[in-house]
Amino acid sequence: MVDPDALRTRFTRTLRAAVADGPDPAPYAENLLVRWQEPQRRYHTLAHLTAVLDHIDVLEKYADDPDVVRLAAWFHDAVYLPERSENEERSARVAERALAEAGLAADRTAEVARLVRLTVTHDPADDDRNGQVLCDADLAILAAPPNAYAAYTAAIREEYHFVPNDAFRTGRSAVLRQLLELPALFRTPYGAAEWEATARYNLAAELEMLSN
Repeated sequence: MVDPDALRTRFTRTLRAAVADGPDPAPYAENLLVRWQEPQRRYHTLAHLTAVLDHIDVLEKYADDPDVVRLAAWFHDAVYLPERSENEERSARVAERALAEAGLAADRTAEVARLVRLTVTHDPADDDRNGQVLCDADLAILAAPPNAYAAYTAAIREEYHFVPNDAFRTGRSAVLRQLLELPALFRTPYGAAEWEATARYNLAAELEMLSN
């Protein structure tokens, strides 16, 4: 069970580290916590947010600005409507407005928004250290053990409950193929060593199941 108070503390700590003399972080944390608990979410929930933040803690040594990456994690699914295709763009705009108001430097606010938009493709450049950490943390679920991976795929299906089975299988299969066609799913040394092989196995197995 996820503890919202613990998450609130984590956000407050991150924002205060990034903006030493800014306004009270509490309202920003509360707004994000409300967003992440909206009823249409089944996978993109506080549990997912917590997992991404935990993975960033593991990978932070590879980032140029770990606090910016953590803020991007908080905002990367701030807007999540499964029936809409522009969630990342809308989430990035939420980040731009909120973080500018909170006093984050313009260049770091722009970097948070760029990272949020990067989660459309999960394909960071070779020299994009912040992007590599965020994308690896977001995709780490793909390397989960069998039971956890099955729970993840079931939750994704629940989020898209309004899509007929045949259409869902076609769309999900396309997503899986796109991921498998990436030269590497994980770009940090840790992710490549610890998650790549298992994730590719899970994706290939799911794709085969959807094809039957």
